[in-house]
Amino acid sequence: MKVYKPEWQCTFSVSDGAEESSSWKERIAWRLRSLADRLDGSGRTLKIDYDVTPIVSRADVDTCLGKGFEVTQGLLTQLAHQAACEDVMRDAKAELYD
Repeated sequence: MKVYKPEWQCTFSVSDGAEESSSWKERIAWRLRSLADRLDGSGRTLKIDYDVTPIVSRADVDTCLGKGFEVTQGLLTQLAHQAACEDVMRDAKAELYD
C-alpha cells in the first residue's frame, strides 16, 4: 500500500520600507511609495510578498488578504474605542492617573 504525504509551503512577509541590503531599484521604489504616502496625506503603503506551493489562485489569495484586513479593521476599532474611553477617564478622573 502506497502512503501519500501532502506537501506544501507558504511564506508570507509584509514590509513597510527598503532593507539595507535592497537593490537600488527597490530603494527608489520605496522612495516613490513614501512620496505617494505624503501626497495622499493619510494611509500607509505596505508591500506583501508571498510564495505558496502548490499554487493557489490569485482570487483565493485576494480573499485571504481581504479577510485579514477585516480582522485588522476590527482590532483597530477596538483599540480606538479603548483609547477614547481612557481619554474620557483621564479627563473625568484625573486624580486616578497621577
